[in-house]
Amino acid sequence: MSGSGAASGPGSGSSPAACRFAHYFVLCGIDADSGLEPDELAGENFDQSPLRRTFKSKVLAHYPQNIEWNPFDQDAVNMLCMPKGLSFRTQTDSKDPQFHSFIITREDGSRTYGFVLTFYEEVTSKQICTAMQTLYQMHNAEHYSSVYASSSCSMDSLASSIDEGDTASLLKLQRYNSYDISRDTLYVSKSICLITPLPFMQACKKFLIQLYKAVTSQQPPPLPLESYIHNILYEVPLPPPGRSLKFYGVYEPVICQRPGPNELPLSDYPLREAFELLGLENLVQVFTCVLLEMQILLYSQDYQRLMTVAEGITTLLFPFQWQHVYVPILPASLLHFLDAPVPYLMGLQSKEGTDRSKLELPQEANLCFVDIDNHFIELPEEFPQFPNKVDFIQELSEVVLQFGIPPEGSLHCSESATKLKNLVLKDLVIDKKNGNVSTNNISMYELLKGNETIARLQALAERTGVTVEKMDLSASLSEKEKDLKLQCEEAELRDYKLNVQLREVFANRFTQMFADYEAFVIQTAQDMESWLTSREQMQNFDKASFLSDQPEPYLPFLSRFIETQMFATFIDNKIMSQWEEKDPLLRVFDSRIEKIRLYNVRAPTMRTSIYQKCSTLKEAAQSIEQRLMKMDHTAIHPHLLDMKIGQGKYERGFFPKLQSDVLATGPANNNRWVSRSATTQRRKERLRQHSEHIGLDNDLREKYVQEARSLGKNLRQPKLSDLSPAVIAQTNWKFVEGLLKECRMKTKRMLVEKMGHEAVELGHGEANITGLEENTLIASLCDLLERIWSHGLQIKQGKSALWSHLIQFQDREEKQEHLAESPVALGPERRKSDSGVMLPTLRVSLIQDMRHIQNMSEIKTDVGRARAWIRLSLEKKLLSQHLKQLLSNQPLTKKLYKRYAFLRCEEEREQFLYHLLSLNAVDYFCFTSVFTTIMIPYRSVIIPIKKLSNAIITSNPWICVAGELGDTGVMQIPKNLLEMTFECQNLGKLTTVQIGHDNSGLLAKWLVDCVMVRNEITGHTYRFPCGRWLGKGIDDGSLERILIGELMTTASDEDLVKQCRTPPQQKSPTSARRLSITSLTGKTTKPNAGQIQEGIGEAVNNIVKHFHKPEKERGSLTVLLCGENGLVAALEQVFHHGFKSARIFHKNVFIWDFIERAVAYFENADQILDNEDDVLIQKSSCKTFCHYVHAINTAPRNIGKDGKFQILVCLGTRDRLLPQWIPLLAECPAITRMYEESALLRDCMTVNSLIRILQTIQDFTIVLEGSLIKGVDVNPIV
Repeated sequence: MSGSGAASGPGSGSSPAACRFAHYFVLCGIDADSGLEPDELAGENFDQSPLRRTFKSKVLAHYPQNIEWNPFDQDAVNMLCMPKGLSFRTQTDSKDPQFHSFIITREDGSRTYGFVLTFYEEVTSKQICTAMQTLYQMHNAEHYSSVYASSSCSMDSLASSIDEGDTASLLKLQRYNSYDISRDTLYVSKSICLITPLPFMQACKKFLIQLYKAVTSQQPPPLPLESYIHNILYEVPLPPPGRSLKFYGVYEPVICQRPGPNELPLSDYPLREAFELLGLENLVQVFTCVLLEMQILLYSQDYQRLMTVAEGITTLLFPFQWQHVYVPILPASLLHFLDAPVPYLMGLQSKEGTDRSKLELPQEANLCFVDIDNHFIELPEEFPQFPNKVDFIQELSEVVLQFGIPPEGSLHCSESATKLKNLVLKDLVIDKKNGNVSTNNISMYELLKGNETIARLQALAERTGVTVEKMDLSASLSEKEKDLKLQCEEAELRDYKLNVQLREVFANRFTQMFADYEAFVIQTAQDMESWLTSREQMQNFDKASFLSDQPEPYLPFLSRFIETQMFATFIDNKIMSQWEEKDPLLRVFDSRIEKIRLYNVRAPTMRTSIYQKCSTLKEAAQSIEQRLMKMDHTAIHPHLLDMKIGQGKYERGFFPKLQSDVLATGPANNNRWVSRSATTQRRKERLRQHSEHIGLDNDLREKYVQEARSLGKNLRQPKLSDLSPAVIAQTNWKFVEGLLKECRMKTKRMLVEKMGHEAVELGHGEANITGLEENTLIASLCDLLERIWSHGLQIKQGKSALWSHLIQFQDREEKQEHLAESPVALGPERRKSDSGVMLPTLRVSLIQDMRHIQNMSEIKTDVGRARAWIRLSLEKKLLSQHLKQLLSNQPLTKKLYKRYAFLRCEEEREQFLYHLLSLNAVDYFCFTSVFTTIMIPYRSVIIPIKKLSNAIITSNPWICVAGELGDTGVMQIPKNLLEMTFECQNLGKLTTVQIGHDNSGLLAKWLVDCVMVRNEITGHTYRFPCGRWLGKGIDDGSLERILIGELMTTASDEDLVKQCRTPPQQKSPTSARRLSITSLTGKTTKPNAGQIQEGIGEAVNNIVKHFHKPEKERGSLTVLLCGENGLVAALEQVFHHGFKSARIFHKNVFIWDFIERAVAYFENADQILDNEDDVLIQKSSCKTFCHYVHAINTAPRNIGKDGKFQILVCLGTRDRLLPQWIPLLAECPAITRMYEESALLRDCMTVNSLIRILQTIQDFTIVLEGSLIKGVDVNPIV
């Protein structure tokens, strides 16, 4: 590896390389000594004609030999200069030069840019011409017997445009696409390349084109080429920030400019082309995919298009930066990198006539496929739209229309161009991008050249010595040279202005969206080293609070974006800025936010979904125009060097062999840009710029970049310099480690967020997780699983690798019938209750869960089915178990996956399953809450207490199950059958069960212990405790009861639940409490006054907290009102304190009896108070109270006395009447007869305190579940 291992070579110390415009000049092409070497890594088909095959290229020369801090990577540069290897042509083919650029991203994230001009030189080596002739003879011999069959694949570029049935055409074609050493002239590709630290694409392109013109011109250049190359390598400096620079090419000056420190960073790739190629709508969609760190694959025949789109989109990310694999041009030898199970942005060159459907990609579940040439994109499923997308596109349209670009884009491929594209002469279609001659001048010539007959005539003419190719073009060029130059400069200025205006619009969106991001950054009190060490454990951004502050339409996008690596790095940079100099992008972004604050005065005005246009377009364009119109600096002119006489001889059409000695080192110290007279300040500025753009940072920073921040960052670009199996294996190993680390972090984040306050106490970060965030994290887990299952696939089948694996597993299992039903119990058998009735154990299996998903007609795609299956398995706490079962079929795994695949790395796979197992510690409803319209089978069992109740009842029982999404309606239960199954639309989380009977027959008294209801798909089982009688003349005489549910935990979960100490969900009041309240037994200890008051405070506080949560995250209000520690239960305790509940003639006395006596008193008494206003208020309250009690008593329901009290409390809470009713009841004379003197209701201070507590929930709108107040009509009193 030439130069890459040397510490410093000749020329490395001659001037500070940090401020040089170009680092290396490189020449790549054919090595005459090694001859024709097939490029096996490029994966070309040997059925192709030899002219269409690829051969190995070599770096023929590079100057200087090495730069210490930017070592020359020979293999990488060779591969990216000529990604398809050497290309051969004959005189009949198009030989126009092609320009493209590339990028090398080093491990620390810093970048080096390459700019390449590839042209064709005549092959002078007889040895190589003979080798090509031999290859053709072998090829023709092999294919002679099957001309018709083979021609369609071997004559690849021309055959596609000709009717397969036309035999004559095929024979002509064979002659046309062949090589005869006596008849044809052979040409081979050669590349000249500049490698630079900054992307001055336009300037480098102009310089290289002028070099090429000097080689092909009839007149030799004014100076030897070495003078110009030496000048750009050693005497042309980088323009200082905010300044412009003029340097000299062979024929004319070249201008470049660099943005100032407070402007958007340098971007020289014309966004005009990216917008023309994709159109606004498509570009914004691809941009959104990049922001959400999906896998983005660009696809085009043209390398420069790949670079233009990739660089264009990443430029628009400001102030964020792409953190993952970034390979805008993926060499053919690295196609296995499409297997990478990480986010990537890659560009793949399409072959002529290759259909998208024939392109096999390992991973498509999370892939954004961008077919640049055909103006077409494929987006991943579950794709959130960019905020204010319509207004955003409208604003961009206004900008591009001012520059004459249609918003829908304008493909270079017109109808005639599409025909041309399928011919050998396709290069002419994109000639306008190669900078040779203006297409306006040769449009007719181009059209003629595209004609096969004309092309053959032209070839014949050339062989007989007549030159047609350059007929009148040089003359027309010289006549209009001045006009063209002016037009070119004008077009360039327009491109610069369009670039900066489009970038300003994009930057303005982020400035508006994240204007107050700083308020949510969690700053650390640690020193930098401590912070870096514990980086992974820290929460740096208050995501929940940030999202709760954002406009509703932004949330689907923002909730996913703030989970990305690029956002995490942005926040890390913000925290790092307290210890070191601010990241340049962050500095510019923060200054823009400050500017907005000055204009807006108050930050809250920025938190709006109203679209605010960019207001800085004009000034941004002006600053660039001023720099380009008035040159700040001019570099030294190229000059004669001390060269050996007789070398560097000019021969038209051939790039000369350069004199190494004069190009190996720069001038001793004659460069005024790096002279010793430069001030200390300038040196400091250069060092800073160097650090900004080249990425040279101290060791701690580097460690931070590579380890603390990143999951896939050290794989930003595959290592191109060594493609041995060992290196490829090592790269895959890095992927495996990265996936495992990502899985650990994702599962940890999901657990920490789900555990809520308790996790905060343990020091893990945020206080709560919103449903939106939970959904985002689960979607992220689905993406990760898809990436893991796509890694190392042998053959891809369908878009979802996981679902494909599951289907094949299902097929194998179903073929072996005895294994097909292999049951996996959800948990151990439930203990039988006293009655002997139990809910049968739900026996589920991986296959059964797949069938549930396959039966869901709402899901149309494999990717959707895989995601639904993951959600279902996660909700059932079977994800790890199911995946373990799937992977236990080792023959299937070996058949589907290569040896290096993640799923075949045993230790990592076990750790991965262990991380997923940890998710069983918390309850997810990610399936139930997403698929809300599907039909779900439920099973219910009523469990009576048979010791105290009849074994058989003669009445007709009924049940109604309700959940957060709806209820079943009343369902009759067959007599003496305590178990039933029913199917209805998804009820969501179950909240209440109403149970009752019609009291018919002799045996109509029923003591119910509880009701159990199970969702037969998810396995979630709810227990609805009762512990009360249903029947007239027993207990409180109720024939129906409303029961509040509790989600049961399976035995296997109990240990995990204990570990995380998450409080269980609230439920119905327990039997023990109910029995105590109704005085069935006096054994239960009653709470004291302090505990009762505390209970009331807690119940009210829970309701207040419920309403302070975002609406979608609130859960069930019914539980907070009627659950075990709910408001009704707390008020019952208040009313029971000191209650004289002794049986009168063996009859129970209930709170409702006291309520009815109070009503009787209010209706008959005529009280006189001192103040008339008080009289009116009290009379109104009394009237309302009596009206509500009558409405409850006359409701067409068989509710018992305790049930009636519950309804009264619920209605009083809803209608904000409880604080008025409590004092009425406390002052009612019946209280002295029914309550002890020590009762809480007879203590004025306690009553006043109770009123104040109840008043705190009057600000909230309380909506009661229908089942609680069904049939009770409390219309306003007339």
